[in-house]
Amino acid sequence: MERRKFTREFKLEAVRLIKERGVSYGQASQDLGVHPSQLRDWVKKFADDPQHAFPGHGQMKPEQLEIARLKREVTKLKAERDILKNARRSLSSCGHRNGLRYVLSAPRGAAVGFLVASTP
Repeated sequence: MERRKFTREFKLEAVRLIKERGVSYGQASQDLGVHPSQLRDWVKKFADDPQHAFPGHGQMKPEQLEIARLKREVTKLKAERDILKNARRSLSSCGHRNGLRYVLSAPRGAAVGFLVASTP
């Protein structure tokens, strides 16, 4: 049996039928062909957040969009961290301290220099 899908407009009209016109859940259920518990769920969702109720078709509420964006960012940052950890491990196996050596690129009194990776 295939799951039935209802449009946002249908759900909003069902909620209006119950809340504004005073039709009982049982009567609305018979008229619309929807189970009363489903109607109660729609009324509750509409009462919780009328503006963003029933987004439908893959659309998400703003809070859900932000959570999804943050999850993607965390995944990216973890991958970058792991890359840096692996690079550090491979450099530290070269034999020099931390796999790096300091090379001066200026006369002795200046505090200018740069790090280079040492080769085995």
